Amino acid sequence: MNHKLTPGTIFLLVLAPLLWAGNAVVGRMIHTMVPPVTLNFFRWAIAFLILLTMAASIFKRGSIFWFRWYRYALLGLLGVGMYNALQYLALQSSTPINVTLVAASMPVWMLLIGRLFFHAPISRSAVAGVVVSIAGVLLVLCRGELQHLMALRLVPGDMLMLLAAICWSLYSWLLTRGGDGELRDHWSHFLLAQVSFGLVWSGLFAAGEWMLVAPVIHWSGTLIAAIIFVAVGPALIAFRCWGMGVQRVGPSIAAFFSNLTPLFAALLSSLFLGETPQLFHAVAFLLIVAGILLSSRR
Repeated sequence: MNHKLTPGTIFLLVLAPLLWAGNAVVGRMIHTMVPPVTLNFFRWAIAFLILLTMAASIFKRGSIFWFRWYRYALLGLLGVGMYNALQYLALQSSTPINVTLVAASMPVWMLLIGRLFFHAPISRSAVAGVVVSIAGVLLVLCRGELQHLMALRLVPGDMLMLLAAICWSLYSWLLTRGGDGELRDHWSHFLLAQVSFGLVWSGLFAAGEWMLVAPVIHWSGTLIAAIIFVAVGPALIAFRCWGMGVQRVGPSIAAFFSNLTPLFAALLSSLFLGETPQLFHAVAFLLIVAGILLSSRR
């Protein structure tokens, strides 16, 4: 990691939250069509099949996949099995605004987990970046009016999203650990190693959901298109971009780019709802970018 933000790295770390914003919008649109944990299982089942056509060789005898299975099982649990399942669950009892607000704590958890478990220093510029970046997120959430922010109330879904943010922070730090050998040489190999176990985890969680509540799925062309989108864009492409970005600049700096997600989500929602973007969206974007630049200073 050289912590230097190049145009290529910025592109990777911007594309990921853009796709995740699309995931949030689509997930909200179809939340009455399919149970949340089942949706997570479907998306990763499709992603697994796509990756299998490109990286099935990781399962050959003698592959490092078998020697370090415990690492990929943990990555699959945190990044595939839990994060999006918790997000979809959170959207069942919480509003998108509240969920986004909780997710905005991501840079804080990145810094704390890095310091506590990976001995990463916390610089003053990183702290300043957290404050400025979250200010931009709050501006989006309150739509430029403070009374909207004061009216927010936490519900059980917010606690689920908090757990999801912690899981993703730990997942991102684990990505920086080495020892993956030839799996790192091909992005599809490294991602398939994670998704293989993640699919098992998400399948177990979905089975638990089916035992608690009889699954009701309203199949339609819209639902099928939505599942394909969340499997290809927010799953495969975004995970690839995020993994490369984290490897280049580290989780602490990359975390600030995740705060672009609520801004993109607001803009996408405005687009689908036919609303015109407001001035506070531009101000929020500038604050988030300022936070990113501050955090990358050394």
